[in-house]
Amino acid sequence: MSPHYEGTVLITGASRKAGIGAAIARALARDWGNLFITYYRPYDHTSGLVYTPSPDDAGELLAELRGLGRRAEGLEVDLSDPTAPARLFDAVERTLGPVHVLINNATYSMQGGIDALTAEQLDRTYAVNLRGMALLCVEFVRRFRAAAPPPDGGRIINLTSGQSLGPMPGELAYVATKGAVEAFTLSLSAEVAPLGITVNAVDPGVTDTGWIAPELKAKWEAEAPQGRLGQPDDAARLIRFLASPDAGWVTGQVIHSHGGIRI
Repeated sequence: MSPHYEGTVLITGASRKAGIGAAIARALARDWGNLFITYYRPYDHTSGLVYTPSPDDAGELLAELRGLGRRAEGLEVDLSDPTAPARLFDAVERTLGPVHVLINNATYSMQGGIDALTAEQLDRTYAVNLRGMALLCVEFVRRFRAAAPPPDGGRIINLTSGQSLGPMPGELAYVATKGAVEAFTLSLSAEVAPLGITVNAVDPGVTDTGWIAPELKAKWEAEAPQGRLGQPDDAARLIRFLASPDAGWVTGQVIHSHGGIRI
């Protein structure tokens, strides 16, 4: 399997082999020779997942990507640290070269309705989901502008959760930040279009990555039009397209990929 595209892909939030980030890395490894992932194990072990990742899921994913003949590197980083994006891009450039595709998949979410909402929860969620995402975009655009642009341009792909389609009670801090991601995506796409950078967001809908309790999973599968929930590979295939030269005319979009599910 030889890479079709030159350049490096940076994927944040690929801590768990069962997660969307890992699926994205595997899908893009079909086309790209250089992949860099970030992970943050302290969050994975406190996020209330039904599936508990192994202590070295990220290392095993990197080994898997290298086994495909890819150059793959990773860094454990807390994206709530405002200095992290610059340090991260320095590490990618030092090991793999300039970033041509940025996929903002890392997220922070803790249950909390109106009675449990605190300043600490709001700040922590904002720091990762919005500020961290925005500062990564800043680094990408700044460095992309300074380097020789690739012939197919650059790509920024943000992950969101469909807050514009309906309510998500009990996760107010999360929905506030993800709604902001959608707004940021649209305006950023217009600003960087002259540079040859496309910016899109993907809402993968209900995706079984290990967070759904068995009884709830069975209920939702029974209600789903296709008889199943989304899988990480469903999101990864869409993101693979958006990262490719074939998607050069697609920008400023929030794509809701739900398989017909209305939950």
